[in-house]
Amino acid sequence: MRTKTFCGLISICAALVLAGSALAQAYPTRTVRLIDGFSPGGSTDIVGRLIAQKLSDSFGQPVVVENRPGAAGTVATEMVAKSAPDGHVMLIVPLTFTVSPSLYKLPYDPVKDLLPVTLVAAAPLMLVVHPSVPVKSVAEFIAYAKANPGKLHFGSGGVGSTPHLAGEMLKSMAGIEATHVPYKGGGPALADLAGGQIQFMVENIPSTAPYVRSGKLVALGVTDVKRSPVLPEVQTLDESGLKGYQIIGWNGLFLPAGTPPAILNKLHAEVAKALALPDVKERLASMGFEGVGDSPAHFAAFVQAEMAKWAKVVKDANIRVE
Repeated sequence: MRTKTFCGLISICAALVLAGSALAQAYPTRTVRLIDGFSPGGSTDIVGRLIAQKLSDSFGQPVVVENRPGAAGTVATEMVAKSAPDGHVMLIVPLTFTVSPSLYKLPYDPVKDLLPVTLVAAAPLMLVVHPSVPVKSVAEFIAYAKANPGKLHFGSGGVGSTPHLAGEMLKSMAGIEATHVPYKGGGPALADLAGGQIQFMVENIPSTAPYVRSGKLVALGVTDVKRSPVLPEVQTLDESGLKGYQIIGWNGLFLPAGTPPAILNKLHAEVAKALALPDVKERLASMGFEGVGDSPAHFAAFVQAEMAKWAKVVKDANIRVE
């Protein structure tokens, strides 16, 4: 009797494995929607469209990017969290995904309602100043800020955005005073910085590098512990004296919780394969990004660590959304 039961369990397990394999082979069966919670043209949008194109090629089904901006990406996240868990709706997010739980009362649980797929790409930010600020290094910048308390203003794409948090972290670690000026997007903030209306920003390299190359802004340091291949002559903030200062901007993929493991694994494998393509590597590198493609488990642990990190920054800086 026990032998028959055991054999029956083996048969059931084998059937489940075969069913999962068949499900993965069939997926996707129709158009896949990649939801982006931010406006077209930003780094998240660019990375998303690059991956969507490669997935379309490998899947043999269209993968289309849909921009659903609103409330720092939480509108799009809620939509995906409440979508059918069949792999045909997925979400691409930036670092702010891990900040939102500390700023908003969310209509979803970022841990329970979403399934991490992979960290797609990562890139450091860069501290840039207007040429009117008489500094050429991080040390000179800190000394100038301390000698002129309250004189410096820094911009960002909004309260709780990555550049805002990066600026607050800079203030805290350097022991300086500066006033945050929120804008409706990083583009307008950079335009005002180039025009001299504000004095500095900590913004992503793809956005700041053109201003630095044209001489409209001065680069003082990048926020990784290693230099960027885009501007290798620019030191890191860590090597410039702010030991331990590290912020990596990133984009990652999520699915609705409950998506079958077979679909999760197939999607992860296809994204990792796309990130290994020479043209994808070249395109990402031109923007200062590095493709990652880590495992779902590793990405899940990374997201948890990021949430804890930014919760502390938000609390220490007493950041509130008006």
